Amino acid sequence: MAKTVQYGGTGRRKNSVARVRLVPGNGQITMNGKAIEDYIPFANLREVVLQPFNVTETLGNYDVLVNVNGGGFSGQAGAVRHGIARALLTVDPDFRAALKTAGLLTRDARMKERKKPGLKKARKASQFSKR
Repeated sequence: MAKTVQYGGTGRRKNSVARVRLVPGNGQITMNGKAIEDYIPFANLREVVLQPFNVTETLGNYDVLVNVNGGGFSGQAGAVRHGIARALLTVDPDFRAALKTAGLLTRDARMKERKKPGLKKARKASQFSKR
């Protein structure tokens, strides 16, 4: 029984965490058991997911198996992109320069700001009254 080669990576963005596995194949992407077209309804976010493959010119070489949870479509797409970029580093460390210049290895640290006591939201306060 031959063992298949798999490459893993974890990606994060906002409140989303994606566990990504790359398996040599023909480019199918499965997210939480569904095809990417069924899971992410927006074409621009599907392009975000494919960015690491376009940068490294490996589009169609690997099947991608993703477990992602937390956040919404945008955060999950960013987390998957980050995970794929990290997994491609384990495939070939020479991809590092290309992925780094494209900014795909940096975890996007922008998060929702927490609500402060005495305010309605993080920064929204009630209207000031002088008298």
